[in-house]
Amino acid sequence: MISKNLLAQLSKKLDGEFYYNETMRTLYATDASAYREMPLAVALPKNKPDIQKLIHFANQHGVSLIPRTAGTSLAGQVVGSGIVVDVSKYFTQVLEVNKEEQWVRLQPGVIRDHLNHYLKPYDLYFGPETSTANRAMLGGMVGNNSCGSNSVVYGSTRDHLLEVKAFLSDGTETVFKALNPEEFEAKCQEGTLEGSVYRKVRDILSDKSNQEEIREGFPKPSIPRRNTGYALDLLMQAETFTESKEPFNFCKLIAGSEGTLVFITEIKVHVNPMPPAYKTLVCAHFDTVDQSLRANLIALKYEPSACELMDHYVLECTKTNIAQRQNRFFVKGDPGAILVVEISRHSEEEMLKDAQACIAEMKTAGLGYHFPIVGGEDIKKVWTLRKAGLGLLSNIPGDAKPVAVIEDTAVDVNDLPAFIAEFNETLKQHNLYCVHYAHAGSGELHLRPIINLKTEEGNRLFRLVAEEIARLVKKFKGSLSGEHGDGRLRGEFIRFMVGEKNYRLIKEIKQAFDPGNLLNPGKIVDTPPMNTSLRYSPGQDTPQYETVFDWSDSQGVLRAAELCNGSGDCRKTELSGGTMCPSYMATHNEKDTTRARANILREFLTHSREANPFAHQEIYEVMDLCLSCKGCKSECPSNVDVAKLKAEFLQHYYEEHGIPLRTKMIANISTFNRLGSLFPGLYNFSVSNPVIGSFLKNTLGFAPERTLPKLEKYTLRNWYKKHHKTDGKQTFKKKVYLFCDEFTDYNDTSIGVTTIRLLEKLGYEVEVPVHIESGRTYLSKGLLKEAKNIANRNIALLKDLVKEDTPLLGIEPSAILTFRDEYLDLASPGNKKAAKDLAQNTFLVDEFIAKEVDAGNITADQFTDQPQLIKLHGHCHQKSLSSLTPTKKILSLPANYEVHLIRSGCCGMAGSFGYEKEHYEISMKIGELVLFPTVRKQPKEVIIAAPGTSCRHQIMDGTQRKALHPVEILYNALR
Repeated sequence: MISKNLLAQLSKKLDGEFYYNETMRTLYATDASAYREMPLAVALPKNKPDIQKLIHFANQHGVSLIPRTAGTSLAGQVVGSGIVVDVSKYFTQVLEVNKEEQWVRLQPGVIRDHLNHYLKPYDLYFGPETSTANRAMLGGMVGNNSCGSNSVVYGSTRDHLLEVKAFLSDGTETVFKALNPEEFEAKCQEGTLEGSVYRKVRDILSDKSNQEEIREGFPKPSIPRRNTGYALDLLMQAETFTESKEPFNFCKLIAGSEGTLVFITEIKVHVNPMPPAYKTLVCAHFDTVDQSLRANLIALKYEPSACELMDHYVLECTKTNIAQRQNRFFVKGDPGAILVVEISRHSEEEMLKDAQACIAEMKTAGLGYHFPIVGGEDIKKVWTLRKAGLGLLSNIPGDAKPVAVIEDTAVDVNDLPAFIAEFNETLKQHNLYCVHYAHAGSGELHLRPIINLKTEEGNRLFRLVAEEIARLVKKFKGSLSGEHGDGRLRGEFIRFMVGEKNYRLIKEIKQAFDPGNLLNPGKIVDTPPMNTSLRYSPGQDTPQYETVFDWSDSQGVLRAAELCNGSGDCRKTELSGGTMCPSYMATHNEKDTTRARANILREFLTHSREANPFAHQEIYEVMDLCLSCKGCKSECPSNVDVAKLKAEFLQHYYEEHGIPLRTKMIANISTFNRLGSLFPGLYNFSVSNPVIGSFLKNTLGFAPERTLPKLEKYTLRNWYKKHHKTDGKQTFKKKVYLFCDEFTDYNDTSIGVTTIRLLEKLGYEVEVPVHIESGRTYLSKGLLKEAKNIANRNIALLKDLVKEDTPLLGIEPSAILTFRDEYLDLASPGNKKAAKDLAQNTFLVDEFIAKEVDAGNITADQFTDQPQLIKLHGHCHQKSLSSLTPTKKILSLPANYEVHLIRSGCCGMAGSFGYEKEHYEISMKIGELVLFPTVRKQPKEVIIAAPGTSCRHQIMDGTQRKALHPVEILYNALR
């Protein structure tokens, strides 16, 4: 038993971070797999000496080390009871590029897509592309020998691995690389741990009977995707042991070894020239999966760069995902499967010729019914749809989910149709059906049966199906793991798959490298039973809690948190685009991911013994840096809405701990603004005066660097009353209601006035109906009971007015979009239908104008033809719950207006978040990722547009540039 005192001593010796509190241990107890095991501690080493110190500590105290990068493993590779060593934060450097020799040297925490971004100026490209490529790191890709959709061209990571610098289990550092027979023999003569490793391999692979056993027991050589134990079959192909001319290189063994042999600190990989410039997709539709697999063999004749399958279960999931619905543009009807065939060529003529020939041959064979060809920017949309499959599959209400148990089987591609037919027959015997998707071109489909792991029967099926499919894979001499590794899930079956003698050889390799069994034990060899240490225990209850939000769609708040399957989409960075997750993009801390927030809530709502399980400080700590940006609601494939979860959590947390003064003040800001609006000059003097303003900020816990929002001289409601009375008669095309939100009413009155003037000049009668504030401030601070009252009052006030021909329009996205989001879950039972009807007829003013443009009611000739460049930053809620397309469309309406979207995520302000003293620094870091640098680069004549009031304040504070609301720009552009 390791004492906390010993861990504290170790922590002091490290330059990096070291945690052994319950919060961090809990967050690292799971990955993207079905497994859960509490680690002893979590280390984030800053340098190689830190890793060496951890190895020495492990040896001294008999503790294991679990190397980890992004934690997207699907087989439990980075789950264990030792010290998790996360290199994803500090080991992130590309160290050297050699363009002539086509290789790059880097650290294991370099993200695959970042590597290619770095290599682009060199016209080089690292081929293997996992579906997690925007967060998966090279260290993990080596550990799992990852492949991806284009493995038909680029193979696996193993095929590109040239050298590895690593620590052995005794703490000595070495380099593994290609060796000729003389160099190999010299290594064998060394009296070190490394020397004994070389001698052991020499003894094993020089033995002819061992060679024969390996050939017999390992997967078919024709299967390119194979991770079955250690790759002894590939290692023995070296000239040291056969008549080949291939040099010996331990990298073949290290790739796919899952961190069980060495601790990698540097990686050298071969890179390719950039792929052909001309690319298109044939998206062939089929009635059945079997037809698509037979067509797959036809497609392979045309040397595609990818050949990927999606079945109807995956496609069905994309219908309800906010972000993926728009990527279904090429789907016709409800196909049983779609085979996406990517044709890459060096000329457009050659590309189209081969695409048409492929389609023609499929048609001649009577396979398929629709063959759209997709090119240009739309290609990315198709691949985004395919890659989202993994996360989308978890987005099924209830406890039965598609389980990653037999999802990595690989066979010879010619065997695939027969294998899948037998596979499905096997599942039918247990009344199970399966999801099919992914790498048809490489002989590997990801296959997931729907199983409830919370039940005894589900746990039994989990194991039974694994055993039966292992026998089927062995029958076809396939690999039980094609690209995701053995881990905790498949390690137990390696003995069966390769035979007793080969398994003993694999164990001898592990013993030679790691005699103390310190490096990631329980993976590949001596693996515990695969149906133990699961995230969900058989017979586990799913407690139901009284909540303010309606969580019935997900069958309770706990199941809403359980939707997170750990795929780690929230670990992408600003280079990938999108919003989720802004705090992680700034800190690169696992604690600040959407995944961490869902995990911590799931853990405590499942296992807490407190009367109020929400009241834990640990949950508060992890939720603290959630900006409630709503990015996860659309960008998380499982639609895990952490903003909603955080608001629910805070409501119950405050019931136990009390509501802080600042929280009350922010939630009730419209009340303070209403009082201040009686004497706006005095209010503005107070908040801007250095002495009084500083006192207010210090008292309320606001950042001293911030400028506090001022009030305008009059409110929008007061202006509207006078304007409405004095306005002359005018004939209007249509009547609209304008929601006078609490931000526009007091702080951005001029924008509200401009909106009314713009709509009227465009021919629309504008009425501000009787309603109260939106409740956004209460929602953002977790005061849901007050928000619920506000929502139901507004629904009652507006439900009889707002119809299809008299829509409700809003200026501030965070306020108006509550009608389309939170109000639906806050509405009382009697108001549910009214809330839905109201949501359908509520629009951002941008959306409304764009619709009228499409209808021909607003035209370009109403606006100037003077040229103007606009840079548009979108509001997070708009990007998540609506779209920036309408905003771009209306700003592009003037003939010579050019609009560029700023590829920024969240601005970092997020309502009150960026004002709060403890959040100011992280708020500005988020702004500095993309938004601030982009704005600063713009000449003065370029207009900066931002629909959100918080965004405009953040841009002013961060860049001293004034951003305009789109309606201001459009109004100024009127003829």
